[in-house]
Amino acid sequence: MVTILFDGIAYGMLLFILACGLSVTLGLMNFVNLAHGAFALAGGYITANLMNRLGVSFFLCLPIAFLFSAAIGVLLERTLYHRLYDRSHLDQVLFTIGIVFMTVSAVDYVMGSGAQMINIPDALRGRVEFLGGSIGVYRLFIIIICGLLTILLQLGLVRTRFGSRLRAAVDDPRVARGLGINVNLVFAVTFAIGSGLAGLGGALGAEVLGMDPTFPVKFMIYFLIVVTVGGASSVTGAFFASLILGIADVAGKYYVPKAGAFIIYAIMVLVLIWRPQGLFARSATR
Repeated sequence: MVTILFDGIAYGMLLFILACGLSVTLGLMNFVNLAHGAFALAGGYITANLMNRLGVSFFLCLPIAFLFSAAIGVLLERTLYHRLYDRSHLDQVLFTIGIVFMTVSAVDYVMGSGAQMINIPDALRGRVEFLGGSIGVYRLFIIIICGLLTILLQLGLVRTRFGSRLRAAVDDPRVARGLGINVNLVFAVTFAIGSGLAGLGGALGAEVLGMDPTFPVKFMIYFLIVVTVGGASSVTGAFFASLILGIADVAGKYYVPKAGAFIIYAIMVLVLIWRPQGLFARSATR
């Protein structure tokens, strides 16, 4: 039971790091970016190639994956996405899902359709005994890293000047501009951080989740479930939703393997019946 619990927590933490950027862009910036998984794909692939072809250390690849995906996020936000901020959600969905399929096709053509394998360092291999259960060292590493990132992200949104400017820019962009806030820069930085976290999640999750060209398509629904259950504008909600779904998914596959993903869909339906806006909801005005 302890093993299943910790594996579920590790899986949930990964889901949160992968999906929290979508929670911010969808809930706060009111932009539907279904191509969010493409940034995770970029982080996973750059990590696999740096490690397998150039022999770069896994620990060094993690910040590189963050920066690489963040740079791609800024490039897309400044050249394409910002033109769609005032368009309908349907336009945003069609545009970003087009980017998903373009990314899948391009990666499949350039890198092939095979999964990218990552050999984690020896220091992260093995298992440790805890409360009568066995915990993988790498999963424990994921829990620690993602937990620290969660705390930093929450503090950054709540306690820093940038977080205040972001909330002001979201609540009323026109007034924020009148107060001297560079709204475009705030949104670009926010988008970069969300994209970078997705890339970092892709690097961390490549060994656990697998990384192939179809990754953005396969996990798109999981990202949307996290955001929907947690509440589209709440980082806290996305965090708790990720933990609930991660634990439920791992436990379900262990105890009721024939049920498949039915359990997490059932949880989503039950939560939305109870709280249609998600566990933690904040109305978006933009």
